[in-house]
Amino acid sequence: MAGVFSRISTIFQAKTNKALNKIEDPRETLDLSYEKQLDSLTKVKKAVADVATSRKRIELQAAELQKQGDKLQSQAKAALEQGNEDLAREALSRRAAIGEQLTDLEQQHAQVAEQEQKLIATSQQLQARVEQFRTKKETIKATYTAAEAETKISEAVTGISDSMGDAGQAMTRAQDKISEMQARAGAMDELLSSGALTDLSQPVDDIQAQLDKASTTSAVDAELAALKAELGTSAPAAELDEGEAKA
Repeated sequence: MAGVFSRISTIFQAKTNKALNKIEDPRETLDLSYEKQLDSLTKVKKAVADVATSRKRIELQAAELQKQGDKLQSQAKAALEQGNEDLAREALSRRAAIGEQLTDLEQQHAQVAEQEQKLIATSQQLQARVEQFRTKKETIKATYTAAEAETKISEAVTGISDSMGDAGQAMTRAQDKISEMQARAGAMDELLSSGALTDLSQPVDDIQAQLDKASTTSAVDAELAALKAELGTSAPAAELDEGEAKA
């Protein structure tokens, strides 16, 4: 049973992929991929900006502490000039605490600066890759568009060829039909002329038909008599010539 479900799943996946291939436009897919890469690049640049902001904040905080330390140093010196050693010691103690904070800030600044440099390098590499992808994407899109146009032209030419073939076959059938109709009409005319068929367009008159037949017979008899007379006249002349030749 598991094998059956596996086969069904494979067939379904194959049909799904085939259907998706038909509706998928590679140009749209490439544009979507490019937009995703731009989104990733934007996020990396934002991260660089955030880290740079953190670095700058540390620098400002360190500058403020340094300013406070310098002030405490001046206060300690002023206290000693007044002979107030305890106050001078307090000022120097606070300055020492500020020094520890500055040391910590320097370490944080170094870490943040290193992270910033790595992010900048990553951003630059990603920027270059995105630009390369964009150039290649546009080239592929142009090639695909040209291939698509060529395919449509080929399909159009094929359609015209098929149409011309169908038209040629239709023309051949029409010519055959015309020839058949012309032959049939000629045969009908011959049959009507011979009397084998009656011309329904003319009224049937049996008396006239007999008269026409008799007239035709008389004409034939007259022509036959004329031929006989001609032959009868020429026969003696031929015999006379033959006798003279014998003498």
